[in-house]
Amino acid sequence: MITVADVEAAAERIAGHVVRTPTVPSPGLSALLGAQVTAKLELLQRTGSFKARGATAKLLALGPTERAAGVVAVSGGNHGIGVAVMAGALDIEATIVMPRSAPGRAVRVAEAAGASVILTDTMGEAFALVDEVRTKGLTLIHPFDDPVVIAAQGTVGLELAEDAGELTDVLVSIGGGGLVSGIATALHAHRPGVRIWGVETEGAQAMSAALASGGPVPVELSSIVSTLSAPSASPLTHELVSALVTDVLTVTDAEAVQGSLDLAEHAKVWAEPAAGCLLPAARRVLERVGDRAKLGLVVCGGNVTTADMNAWVRHFGLR
Repeated sequence: MITVADVEAAAERIAGHVVRTPTVPSPGLSALLGAQVTAKLELLQRTGSFKARGATAKLLALGPTERAAGVVAVSGGNHGIGVAVMAGALDIEATIVMPRSAPGRAVRVAEAAGASVILTDTMGEAFALVDEVRTKGLTLIHPFDDPVVIAAQGTVGLELAEDAGELTDVLVSIGGGGLVSGIATALHAHRPGVRIWGVETEGAQAMSAALASGGPVPVELSSIVSTLSAPSASPLTHELVSALVTDVLTVTDAEAVQGSLDLAEHAKVWAEPAAGCLLPAARRVLERVGDRAKLGLVVCGGNVTTADMNAWVRHFGLR
């Protein structure tokens, strides 16, 4: 288990390398949901998502030999961008393994940052290939199964605790569970009465499956939301979520895409479906806790193109 001291140490380590993103009240989302909403705009983070925090912390923790050998990361998109860009900034060679379902923009950005990109047919194959690549002496920068990475993602929660007004409920998207684990660690220390809710999409339910099974299990991935598509949770993230998160909610891909459209229209932010999934989940939270709740939404990333969004809108028949 990581502690809030680990999160606070990570905040000191990455200061100056990442952005302290805005935490703002959202009148538009408050009117849409019928409850007070504060948004943590992590899509304005360096590299377009919170992933830069964990990547930076892990890269800065490497010793001279590890830095010289280089690093490898597996990603559905945002983690790969984060590692590639931050490794380039720190003059560390990086190899990024992604499934072909990863957004084309993620591949282009990683390559432009100087990383070597390897594509596989599935996310499961991407995770398997990383083990082979590591035999060349590269250090793995895991997207969520690493205490250093989790603690750094938790700095989002530290900033939310310091910058937001009163909150009763905070919603956080879940892929492998690193972000929600870190945020929950920080908030339970600094805002002990706040409930934390995780959100997944159908077809990317690694944490829900782990909670139902009493531990991580492989899941079949079918969600269009590649940035949430972890093939399983980890023992560490499962333990943290079990202890600190009120519940994990699941929404459909169509609901997540509609949520992105609603964020654009009502919050004036261009967010990917990994963040859009928070809005349908927020409605379910309000059904359970009442409309006097004061919601915090962690808008985790904005790395989606207009072409991606238009294709999903047509696919799901949205307007």
